[in-house]
Amino acid sequence: MTPYKTKLKTNLKKALWTLKKVEELIEKDVYCADIAHQVNAAMWLLQSLNRELLKNHLSCCGSTKLANNHPEKDTF
Repeated sequence: MTPYKTKLKTNLKKALWTLKKVEELIEKDVYCADIAHQVNAAMWLLQSLNRELLKNHLSCCGSTKLANNHPEKDTF
């Protein structure tokens, strides 16, 4: 597995674990600010994952499309 994919999977696993923890905190009626803190941590991890995805997309997929001069091809 490439370091890129390893980093994505690590961030995803951490975010999923954090969200599971949020669910447990809600079940236990933990103080709202503590839950919000964990939600923010999960959001940061997901944003980090998204930044890595976009950075990789621009460096490989995006540059390939631009180099081929067919940006309209294979679009949704």
